[in-house]
Amino acid sequence: MRSSDYIRLLSLAAIWGASFLFMRIAVPEFGAINTAFLRVLFGFLGLTLILFTLKSSFNFQGKFKATLILGIINSGLPFLMYCFAAKWLPAGYSAILNATTPLMGAMIGFSFFSEKLSLKKWMGVLLGLFGIMVITAIGEAKTAQGTAFGIVACLIATSCYAFAGFLTRRWISNQGGLDPKIVAFGSQAGALLFLFPFFIWSLFTGPRIHWLQGNVWACVIAVGLICTALAYIVYFKLIADIGPLRSLTVTFMIPPFGVLWGYLALGETITKGFVLGAAIVCIAVWMVVSPDKTPLQQKSA
Repeated sequence: MRSSDYIRLLSLAAIWGASFLFMRIAVPEFGAINTAFLRVLFGFLGLTLILFTLKSSFNFQGKFKATLILGIINSGLPFLMYCFAAKWLPAGYSAILNATTPLMGAMIGFSFFSEKLSLKKWMGVLLGLFGIMVITAIGEAKTAQGTAFGIVACLIATSCYAFAGFLTRRWISNQGGLDPKIVAFGSQAGALLFLFPFFIWSLFTGPRIHWLQGNVWACVIAVGLICTALAYIVYFKLIADIGPLRSLTVTFMIPPFGVLWGYLALGETITKGFVLGAAIVCIAVWMVVSPDKTPLQQKSA
């Protein structure tokens, strides 16, 4: 990869690491469903403004339906799951679990997209699952049941990300490609349509919400405009340039930022036991995403 690709990956990790902080602040006040919908809404509005400013043609080249479906898989459902997880897990926990995306990518690629896994990658997958079990066992969330629910929500989200990465390659990159801004715009439109009925249902059946909270709105707008609109343009461009599996390695760099932002803004702390589980997950992710040695390299070693 080029140095510019590494810079984009690092910047994307810092931005997405902050998204867990913003959701952790907004969800207790606005609710999980409302926060997820508002994130997508502001992401969609931000992308619309960007496209009009750049005078883009909004030409989907016959891939509009594909981008809408990608939006459900890559934005709507994962955002909703992470908002639910924010009810039970500290921002740093969700960020660490987000790093399991390459593990899910390896398993889903093998199961559904004919991707081959070496012995080292299989060992990485198993080690990652063990790391998740360690995090679950020593989690410092509100309750053991809450920890389990939060972890399951995060794993559903990372599975969606993994599926979306391969589907983007199949439906977009391998079909002549498409402007990343258009892919991001279409995906947010799909996520918006997916979450809208849930939002309406929440307004009429959910608890009463105090909407006049400037700091919460600042978090919602930031997670929509910066962590969604801007970030997804960068992300889809990376998929087009370096492929889905390498792009998913951004999740490997998100946890340090997620933990840092949570510590600086909310004073969140993590236990030594959690650090052990997180370290196991990080080692597992490295085993999955690092390139295997070729027979020639093994011979020379």
